[in-house]
Amino acid sequence: MDYAENILETIGNTPLVKLNKLTAELPCLVLSKYETFNPGNSVKDRMALKMIEDAEADGRLKPGGTIIEGTSGNTGMGLALAAIVKGYKCIFVISDKQSKEKMDILRAVGAEVVVCPTDVEPDDPRSYYSVSKRLGEETPNSWYVNQYDNPSNAKAHYESTGPEIWKQTDGKITHFVVGVGTGGTISGVGKYLKEQNPNVKVWGIDTYGSVFKKYHETGVFDEKEIYPYVTEGIGEDILPENVDFSIIDGFTKVTDKDAAVYTQLLAKEEGMFLGNSAGAAIKGVLQLKEHFTKDDVVVVLFHDHGSRYVGKMFNNEWMKKMGYID
Repeated sequence: MDYAENILETIGNTPLVKLNKLTAELPCLVLSKYETFNPGNSVKDRMALKMIEDAEADGRLKPGGTIIEGTSGNTGMGLALAAIVKGYKCIFVISDKQSKEKMDILRAVGAEVVVCPTDVEPDDPRSYYSVSKRLGEETPNSWYVNQYDNPSNAKAHYESTGPEIWKQTDGKITHFVVGVGTGGTISGVGKYLKEQNPNVKVWGIDTYGSVFKKYHETGVFDEKEIYPYVTEGIGEDILPENVDFSIIDGFTKVTDKDAAVYTQLLAKEEGMFLGNSAGAAIKGVLQLKEHFTKDDVVVVLFHDHGSRYVGKMFNNEWMKKMGYID
């Protein structure tokens, strides 16, 4: 009989799926690394499990402990699944710009959810960075995950996602494109792929209101680049330690409107019911058209599932209110 011992054993080994209609104008083969096939419906399941296992191994996370993290939703889901199997409690701090579905899903898997304002400075005591850190200090027998600076985040993708992509493309991948938030995925996958073939190009998708693109190009952390944006899961107003800028060949920025519109188009044109960052990622691939030739194999990673955005990007009333569709 072929079965998994628990839900955590189903993490990883997600398929590569070819894009057809939306990429028809491109000369190259475009394949999506389809991470919604993970049990928590996102790429974050991989690093959530790895961070927990590493914390257990060195004693940071003790039996019966409480896992505390600031999350845009998906890391929380991955941590919650592992916590259920392993017997931990969870407190997740989330910003109020995240979809209601994400908050409801975290509560559905038994987590306590604390909601913080989005439009405050990272070091403001009300920010989700500050609140999660404070809860980690105040809660007995707790472990503050800190996915932004936790090296196990990038290591998970170096050990699993990168090797999977290399094997699935038979080593023919020429470009890897992915949205950048904590930096774990682009840094871990990028490091592995460049070790196999230094000519593989690694491109990050950024959003307007985030510091990554300008910092990568100039080395300047420009606070004037920071302002509120709608796109979920990518971009930052800080520089996480997991972003290894030396591995990244370049960034392209995608607008909130384009990210939202292309999230809908992925569903309607490709049958791919995906999250907001996938819309940003595929629009970013289209913006990079001039970098691709007919012999290239481009892999774009799609982070999470459309069910988390039904009240927003898949709600035409919301889309009209935001001015994204007529």
